Amino acid sequence: MLAIGLMSGTSLDGIDAALIETDGRAAVRAIAFRGEAYSDVARAELAEATRMALTFDRPRASPPIVAAGELITRTHVLAVQKLLREAGVSAQDVGVIGFHGQTVAHRPDRGWTWQIGNGQAMAEATGITCVSDFRSADVAGGGQGAPLLPVYHAALAAGLTRSVAVLNLGGVANITFIGADGVGTDGALMAFDTGPANGLIDSWVEAETGARFDAGGALAASGTIDETVLSAMLDHPWFDAAPPKSLDRSDFTIQPARGLSAADGAATLTAFTAATVATALDHLPARPRRLIVAGGGRHNPTLLAMIAARTGLTPEPSDSLGWNGDAMEAEGFAYMAVRTLENLPISFPDTTGVAAPLVGGVIHRA
Repeated sequence: MLAIGLMSGTSLDGIDAALIETDGRAAVRAIAFRGEAYSDVARAELAEATRMALTFDRPRASPPIVAAGELITRTHVLAVQKLLREAGVSAQDVGVIGFHGQTVAHRPDRGWTWQIGNGQAMAEATGITCVSDFRSADVAGGGQGAPLLPVYHAALAAGLTRSVAVLNLGGVANITFIGADGVGTDGALMAFDTGPANGLIDSWVEAETGARFDAGGALAASGTIDETVLSAMLDHPWFDAAPPKSLDRSDFTIQPARGLSAADGAATLTAFTAATVATALDHLPARPRRLIVAGGGRHNPTLLAMIAARTGLTPEPSDSLGWNGDAMEAEGFAYMAVRTLENLPISFPDTTGVAAPLVGGVIHRA
C-alpha cells in the first residue's frame, strides 16, 4: 500500500515527510519526500516544551506542552497535504500515515517515553488512517522504546551482502547490526543508541557562534581535540553498559567542553561522537564488513573522517546505495505503520530489549 511517514527529530530543525509503497515486509519503494523547516518561533516553542517536559516525573498536561502538541499536529497535517500535492497523489489512495510526533522526553529507565502530537486529529484532518505513539507499548513491555528504525534498515539492506551496520547520526546516534540470517532470527538484528551524535555539536556551535550546526564540519576541522576533556567524557558508565540501551538528547551536555575555544570545543565534541561509535562496535555480535551512515551527520566530513580513523571502517553515506539519508526516518515510520496494520512486530528483544517481538503503535481511523 501507499504509506506516508512523518518525523520531527530532537534537533528541532523541521519535519521530514516521505511517501513510500510497501507491504511492510521486503517490498519497499520510495516515491516522494519533502522537508519542512520550522520557523524560529516554532522552534523556540518546541524547545521550551522539551525543557519543561524534562522537569516532570511523568507525562502530564501543561499549557505550553499542550500548545506545542497542537503546533506539531497542525504543521504535520500541512506537511502531509503539501507532500500529496507535490507527488500528485490523492489522500484516498494512501493507506496509512505513520505519525511519530515530537519527543519531548524519553525516560525508559523510569518506565515512560513522551511524544506529542494528536494521531486522531491527524487522521480526521487528512482523511487517512493514522498510526501514532510508536514507542509507549515497547517501554511498557520492558523495552527501551528506541531505536525503532532497525526493522526498516533490515528491509533496505535485504539485498546487501551481510554483515553490515547502519549508523544513524541524528541528535543521538544509533546503530543497527544486520547479520546473515535476516530479521527475526536471534542475533541477526541488533540495535542500540551509541551516544550523542549531532546534538552536542549543534548545541556547542549555537552557543559559541550563533549558527545552528557546524556546516561541513569546518569549525571542528580548524580546532584541536582536547584529549583530557575527551577522556573525561568517555569515562561514563553508560558506554560500558551492554545493549540494548537508549538515550535522551539531554542525557549528555556540552558542559565538559566549557572553557575551550569555539573550534577546539567543536573538534573535541566531534571526536567524542566518533569515539562512542568505535566503542559501540565492541558491543556488536560480530565486526561489520560495511558501515552505512544515515542522518544529518553524514554531511559532516570531519565527523566521518574521525569515525573512519577510530573504527577502521570507511563510512558509506546511505545515498551512495540509493537510499535517501534525509528521508530514511520518515520512510521508516511509514513502513512501521504498515506493519502495525498488518499486525507485524516493529521492535525486538535485540533492538529495544522488549521481552518478545512486539507490534507497536496506536491506530486512529479517519
